[in-house]
Amino acid sequence: MQTIEMNKKAASLLKQWDPFREGEYAYGTEITEIVTKLHHVDHPADLAKYIRDIYEHAHEIWIPLENCMDISYKLIAVKYEAKSIVPY
Repeated sequence: MQTIEMNKKAASLLKQWDPFREGEYAYGTEITEIVTKLHHVDHPADLAKYIRDIYEHAHEIWIPLENCMDISYKLIAVKYEAKSIVPY
């Protein structure tokens, strides 16, 4: 999987996630920031904290870290698949 495909798949997962039930097109800026960060973060907990911060800042609504962990694991899995990384 190439980087462009990884970005598209990650963006699609984030659109489907829709944490505040505002519709899949309500999070364009947040999705772009998170997909960019995904390239630099390898640990799901770190990515989850970043996701929470981005969504909370943009929408001024508290979001539990546990909710962000679920999507974070999915995004890291997409990254590993794209990079052909097999964690041991």
